[in-house]
Amino acid sequence: MAGDKHGTETQEEPQAQEDIGQQQAAKEQPQVNDKDWEKAIAERDEKIAALEAQVAEAAKNAETAEQLRVEIAELKAQGESDRIDFKLQLSGVRNVKAARAMLGDYDGDVDALKAAEPWLFADAPSPQKPSGKTGLPNAGTSSDEGKTMKR
Repeated sequence: MAGDKHGTETQEEPQAQEDIGQQQAAKEQPQVNDKDWEKAIAERDEKIAALEAQVAEAAKNAETAEQLRVEIAELKAQGESDRIDFKLQLSGVRNVKAARAMLGDYDGDVDALKAAEPWLFADAPSPQKPSGKTGLPNAGTSSDEGKTMKR
């Protein structure tokens, strides 16, 4: 009999614990009616929409920032290229394209390129000599004024 009694007690104990657990869960859950539930769902949906808008805005800003970084990099590269071209032209290079091709062998140093490859550069530019034209008529020529007056 002791075995029978022990078997029935173990079955009743879990049932009692389950009833207590259901009562505690019922106390913890607030009573919600249909209007409160709909309002809570609407608020949650609005919050989700606002967060999705923030994510979309952040993605646009990230894309814009990346595009600007690419544009800045392109402009810097173009500026560096132009700087090298101007430096070559100022040093008297005969062919900028050929000099740029060879410049890599000299680590971008125009002076080293000029020393190693003098044929690529024209002689140092000399000041231009006056061409003889001073703005006054030549003394040995006649002008239209003289021809007109003689007639």
